Amino acid sequence: MNIKKLVSLSFILLMGLLSAQENANRFFYELSFKPKKDSAKIDKVMTILDITKTKSQYEDFTGPAQDSILKVKVEGMQKSGIFEDVTKSIKMPKFSYKIQKAYPDMKILVSDMISNRNAFGYEDQVKFDWKISNDKQKIGAYNTQKATTDFGGRKWTAWFSTDLPFQDGPYKFYGLPGLIVKIEDADKNYSWELKGNKQIKDWKELTYGEEMRRTMGYNPKVTVISKDKFDATAKVFRQDPFGEFRQYMTPEAMKMTMPGSQMTMGEFIKNQEKLVKDFLAANDNPIEITDAPTKKK
Repeated sequence: MNIKKLVSLSFILLMGLLSAQENANRFFYELSFKPKKDSAKIDKVMTILDITKTKSQYEDFTGPAQDSILKVKVEGMQKSGIFEDVTKSIKMPKFSYKIQKAYPDMKILVSDMISNRNAFGYEDQVKFDWKISNDKQKIGAYNTQKATTDFGGRKWTAWFSTDLPFQDGPYKFYGLPGLIVKIEDADKNYSWELKGNKQIKDWKELTYGEEMRRTMGYNPKVTVISKDKFDATAKVFRQDPFGEFRQYMTPEAMKMTMPGSQMTMGEFIKNQEKLVKDFLAANDNPIEITDAPTKKK
C-alpha cells in the first residue's frame, strides 16, 4: 500500500472514530405513575432524556444506571468461567421502551422489547397543539411557564423553561419554546418532573447490557416496521416471551448445565420467562389510551 492510500485510509478511520463519539446533555426526570387503572397506588422511577446535536433519546434510567455493576459481574464470569445468574442482582426497568426524536423534523422512533432476537420499532410523527398561558411559577431552580394540550386521550399540563434552550421533553412531548420541566395529565396517572442534569461525554445509544446481548445472538439495531405490525408482534411476544428463542434450542441443549452452575439452560430460560411475564403484567395503564387527539403533520 502506498503512502497516499495509507494516509487516506487513516483519515477515513479517524473521521469514523470521531463521528462515533458524541456528547449529550442528560436530563433526569422523576416519573410518578399509576401502574394499574383506577388505582391509588403511585410508583416512581427515574427516567432520562439524552439530548445530542442530532437527536434525543428518552428511556427508563434503571438499565443505564446498572451498567457498571453488570460490567463487573460479566467480566468476573469471563475470568472465572463460573456462571452467575445476574438477574438476581440486576433490577428490571419499569418501562422497556426507548423514544428517539430526530432533529430538526422531530420524527419519533419508538422501540421496545417485543423480541429476543431483534430490536423492532415504529415511526410516529406528531404535532402537539399547545395552548400557552401567562401563568408562571418557579419549579426547582427554573422559571417556568404553563402550557396545555390533548394527547393520547388525556389532557396534559406542562411547565416549560426558556432558561433551557431545548424544545424537547420527556416521552414523546416536544414543541414548546424551552425544555419541559414538568408535565402531568389531568388525573395524575403520569407526572414527570425534572430533577437534574449532567454532561455525558462519548455518549452511546446502547447500554452495556444491550451490547452484551449481541453475544447471545440479539441484533440491537432497530428494524422499523409499521405500527400495526409492531402491535401484532408485541401481542405474540407477551403471550410467549421466549417462544422465538425456544425454537432454536434442542431438547439436549435445554438439559445442558450452565457453566459453573447447577442450573440447566431450560431452568434458566424458565426463570427469565417468569421475570419478563411479571414485568409485562405490572403495568396495565398505558400513557396513550387513544391516538385520536394527536394531529399528524
